[in-house]
Amino acid sequence: MKEIYSVAALNQYIKQLFISDYGLNNIYVRGEISNCKYHTSGHIYFTIKDKSSALACVMFAGNRGGLDFRLSEGQQVVVFGSVGVYERDGKYQLYARQITRDGQGLLYQKFEELKKHLDKLGYFSPEHKKPIPQYPKKVGIVTAKTGAAIQDIINISTRRNPYVQLVLYPATVQGPEAVPTIVAGIRSLDAYGVDTIIVGRGGGSMEDLWAFNEAPVAEAIYQCKTPVISAVGHETDVTIADFVADLRAPTPSAAAELAVPDVREILERLSDYEDTLDQLLTGKIHLYRQYWEQYRLRLTHLSPQSRIREQRMRLMDMEELLHSRIEKVLTFKKHERDIFMERLSGLSPLARLSGGYAFITDKNNHLVRSVDQVKNNDVLTISVADGDITAKVTETKKVRRDVHGQGKNS
Repeated sequence: MKEIYSVAALNQYIKQLFISDYGLNNIYVRGEISNCKYHTSGHIYFTIKDKSSALACVMFAGNRGGLDFRLSEGQQVVVFGSVGVYERDGKYQLYARQITRDGQGLLYQKFEELKKHLDKLGYFSPEHKKPIPQYPKKVGIVTAKTGAAIQDIINISTRRNPYVQLVLYPATVQGPEAVPTIVAGIRSLDAYGVDTIIVGRGGGSMEDLWAFNEAPVAEAIYQCKTPVISAVGHETDVTIADFVADLRAPTPSAAAELAVPDVREILERLSDYEDTLDQLLTGKIHLYRQYWEQYRLRLTHLSPQSRIREQRMRLMDMEELLHSRIEKVLTFKKHERDIFMERLSGLSPLARLSGGYAFITDKNNHLVRSVDQVKNNDVLTISVADGDITAKVTETKKVRRDVHGQGKNS
């Protein structure tokens, strides 16, 4: 029994055949634009045709980033993309990823091929890039001797720093003679000994700028020992020279600003450095003066003369302190002596005798304090203030006395 396909299955099968074909997935097609419609979603639907055939095309909104012109009826273009099958209608169409005007498509393809080739060789590697000198004395320029590019470079360089010497190698920057003269200019200025080389020209079409997309120019820039600034066209223009050069400038004017420092900024920077240096030196001098004063005071303090003077002052202070303490002790001792003398005076037998009291001693010169110590007929000596009295005991009477001196017979 024969296998029967549904319409959807057949369309899907054909779609897979298109997808698996590498050539149909990366194809350039040249033709004339017709039936062009810009959809509100951002997609572009159009047809490209030639004398005998037509092909439906669509460019989705996500791929429009590289489209730098508006499609219109009758334009000759080269469309790059992939051919696929739209299953719902069973029609094949070209899904555009890039659109260029006719004549630029092949150039762009050559540009991409050379770019990939040089990238593999390491021509674009960051480690190969040389730094641009900050303070150049000579700046070489490879460009046409007439035109806006050289005038812009001269005007801006002169305004920024008239002391920088500009060395021009007049080159042809467009046409069949452009490549050899650009290469010769780069090598001549490299051998001449400039500090920086500016290679570039003013704006133009891709064909006008094509000399800077050629391999010999890329080779000359890569082999150049002098740092190279590429300044080709306008800011939106990108060439192989931009990738190989040590620095890319969006315009020749910008290249002059990158290569030639502004002398006013340098002078201002030098003035700032001078002020900073003056402040630092003044600060250092002040600091070292403080150190010197500290060392001087320390040496003065540690000198023998100063030490002797200091010890002498200490001895004088100690002497005064000793005298003060001695005087204080003597005064205290005198006060104590007076107190003791008063006490002794109060306890002195003579003082008691002068107050009418008497001391009685027996024949053995023992103090008689009680009647129990004597008996009748004992001889006693009575000492009064002005002499002694000898007496004989004839009678004793014992009396008990209270604290007030009142007595009672016992």
